[in-house]
Amino acid sequence: MPPTLKPSQTLIEVRDLALQREKPILRGMNWKMEAGQHWVILGPNGSGKTTLLSALLAYRSPTRGEIRLLGQKYGACDWRDLRKGIGIVSSSIRQMIRDEEPVLHAVASGQDAILNYWGSLNPAMLRRAEKLLSQVECKRLRDQTWGTLSQGEQQRVLIGRAMMASPKILFLDEPCAGLDLVARETFLKFLQKIGKKRDMPSLVLVTHHVEEIVPIFSHVLILKKGRVLASGLIDKTLTSKNLSEAFEAKIRLHKRQGQWSAQVASRVKAIL
Repeated sequence: MPPTLKPSQTLIEVRDLALQREKPILRGMNWKMEAGQHWVILGPNGSGKTTLLSALLAYRSPTRGEIRLLGQKYGACDWRDLRKGIGIVSSSIRQMIRDEEPVLHAVASGQDAILNYWGSLNPAMLRRAEKLLSQVECKRLRDQTWGTLSQGEQQRVLIGRAMMASPKILFLDEPCAGLDLVARETFLKFLQKIGKKRDMPSLVLVTHHVEEIVPIFSHVLILKKGRVLASGLIDKTLTSKNLSEAFEAKIRLHKRQGQWSAQVASRVKAIL
């Protein structure tokens, strides 16, 4: 079982993390996330966001360095048990759920991290699943099937599913991908609302759009070409200068009433 953590304990720590296949993907990465913080992992395509997430979930083994997750060191414990303390919402999970799956079952099966659950669900699991559907504002979808939901509804249900196992960390891997403008704004308002709840795990949003960063997020990790470009409190770290360097373009960053936006002024040469 995942360890019980105190509010001040470290949830994630990577030291000198490197991962190489045909070429280097992650290069000497250092990062620490404490309990109670909500982080954004931000960077352009190819910056290493997805690879970092895969390494943290033990889907890819690092070439060098150290990973500690929920107080446990990678390689010194059973990562399958450790994953029970981690929730993830991603388009890959959404696409693997069969259209005929009842929504209530899709949520309940998150307790054992099983997709398309074929066994019988006990009453306690179903009661908890119903409670979580209410928390993610999808109680009305209880008796529907997965294929009848919109993408925005599916993303909300996936958050409920991820919370079945009471995770300490919830990764949101580009949760707005594929959503139209209205669906995206609706989902982001929902994310801000539930992120304030006391019983929510620490959130990690993986994105390359600053417009998706809602006020609940306290810290940002900016990546560029597999390296950490900047890391820290979001209001001090998310700057026009850092964003311009990460995306190799002149970018003007704005924040109005808690909402971030970015304007690309021009392309610039690669910054080495």
